[in-house]
Amino acid sequence: METQIENDLFLRACRREPVPRTPVWIMRQAGRYLPEYRSVREQYDFLTMVRTPEIVADVTVQPVEIINVDAAVLFSDIMVIPEAMGMSLEMVEGRGPVLHDPVRTAASVDALRRPDVYDSLGYVLDGIRATKERLRGRVPLIGFSGSPWTLFAYMVEGSGSKDFRHAKALAWSDPGLAKRLLDEIAAVVCDYLVAQVEAGVDAIQIFDTWGGLLSPADYRRLSLEPVRQMIESRLGSLGVPIIVLSKW
Repeated sequence: METQIENDLFLRACRREPVPRTPVWIMRQAGRYLPEYRSVREQYDFLTMVRTPEIVADVTVQPVEIINVDAAVLFSDIMVIPEAMGMSLEMVEGRGPVLHDPVRTAASVDALRRPDVYDSLGYVLDGIRATKERLRGRVPLIGFSGSPWTLFAYMVEGSGSKDFRHAKALAWSDPGLAKRLLDEIAAVVCDYLVAQVEAGVDAIQIFDTWGGLLSPADYRRLSLEPVRQMIESRLGSLGVPIIVLSKW
């Protein structure tokens, strides 16, 4: 039986229904600004937190319980998908995510796997279920993923970058291989977001963090088109709001 959400202001706003005020939620998952979060972070490395459902639930509900936001954002990270596809992920202090052996050739694209997200990313789904239990229907829970292009950029570059020159070079020099990689990533993102909804999230957000790297024409081809196809093929029928955030 579906739990009735006590404060559904966020969901009503997503459905473009009249609301008495603008809903407030914190996109920087869980709230790195909170001393309560920093206290937990001092005890564990980031990936241990992401992979431990009880910690995920504790940290996700902190902004709800402390500052009374209108929606909770699942504590996780977009880089769990490249890892599930077979890449080695490391979180380096002061640098951020590092993916070893970047994907830059046809052979490295061939080496990627199409994971069973219920297995490879089951810890995220367990975190969703634990969080929903902790929320007790107070506010909606937002799940998320990186967009195919943003994940492509990280997987080809190997880490964050000011210009993502390797990602751009692959996209422009070998558009056929780039499309194949984008399609592989999009298929996993779809599986992952479907599984998140099945586990209980009330809305999903697609973070297109590096869309601003592209010209308008390249953005339509490399970023917007894969997202559109995901929504039209599978995500749009899930019955939950979908937010696409592209950073410019």
